[in-house]
Amino acid sequence: MKLLRLRGRKICDHVLRRGSVWKGTHMTIRFVAGPPRHPAADPKKTGIYLGTVASTKLEKSAVKRNRMRRRCREAFRVTLKEVEKPVTAQLLILPRSSSLTCAFPELVSDVRAFLSVLH
Repeated sequence: MKLLRLRGRKICDHVLRRGSVWKGTHMTIRFVAGPPRHPAADPKKTGIYLGTVASTKLEKSAVKRNRMRRRCREAFRVTLKEVEKPVTAQLLILPRSSSLTCAFPELVSDVRAFLSVLH
């Protein structure tokens, strides 16, 4: 299943305000079912639209914030290869500071726990 980008301030704000919340040990995820309402988004495409939010309150160093984003996104990419039946949803990941130093399999287990709730 393809991992698509969730982009645009209005779309991310919509997911932040109206989305359901799932809290894991290394990340918090806000999610809304269905594709985003955006002219560039094809409503017939199935996949996960994924965005990340990591503010300077989380970590001052941009390098570390970007590493948190990349690790969380990669955990989703690896886990979604195993999924047989794709679900279309918009996800906004809010990584926690522990996502920077934890082992990668722990992030993957967080993602698996979330996907079991999503399906």
